[in-house]
Amino acid sequence: MAAELEGSKCLSGLLSGLAQDTFYGHPGITEELLRSQLYPEVSLEEFRPFLAKMKGILKSIASADMDFNQLEAFLTAQTKKQGGITSEQAAVISKFWKSHKTKIRESLMNQSCWDRGLRSLSWRVDGKSQSRHSAQIHTPVAIMELEIGKSGQCRYGMAFLEVSLNWQSRDCQIRLLMTWYMSFSEEKAATCN
Repeated sequence: MAAELEGSKCLSGLLSGLAQDTFYGHPGITEELLRSQLYPEVSLEEFRPFLAKMKGILKSIASADMDFNQLEAFLTAQTKKQGGITSEQAAVISKFWKSHKTKIRESLMNQSCWDRGLRSLSWRVDGKSQSRHSAQIHTPVAIMELEIGKSGQCRYGMAFLEVSLNWQSRDCQIRLLMTWYMSFSEEKAATCN
C-alpha cells in the first residue's frame, strides 16, 4: 500500500481536495470520492487512516499559518515520527503549501470574521443583586451588547464585565469576565451561520 500512496500527483490531488472541503467549503468532496478518483486500488479501510493523517497535517500547517522555515521543520519532524510521512510526501506537501498558502489563509480569515461592520454598541453599569458571596452584592457590573452585521440579523453580547470603581480616587479598573451570547431573529438565522 505504501507505494500506492506515494505518488506525488495523487497526493497533490488529495491535498487539493482536502483544501476544497476543509477551507473553501465546497460540498460534495467526500472520503469515497477522493479514494475512488485518486486511490482506487486502495481499500477504504486502508485509505481512511492516510486521509486522516493528511487532513491533520494540512490543518496543523494552516492553523499555525506556517512560514516556509516552520513548514520545513514541521515536515522534517513528521518524517522522523513513527507512523509519520515519507520525505517524498513531505516534498509534495511543501510544494502544495507554497502554492496555496495565501488562498487558504484568506479563506480562513474570511470564515473567522463575523462581519465587517459594527452596527451598534450599547452598555450600562448595573449593581449585582445576587451573589454567592455577600461582599459582592451591589458590586458594579458593566453589561455590553454589540450588534454586528446587518441591522436586526445577529446580536452578540458580552455580559458580566465586572467593574471595580473607587469613586474617591476616580480610579476605574475593569476585570473582564466575559460571557458571550448570540441572539437573532429566527427568519435571519441562516445569515448568522
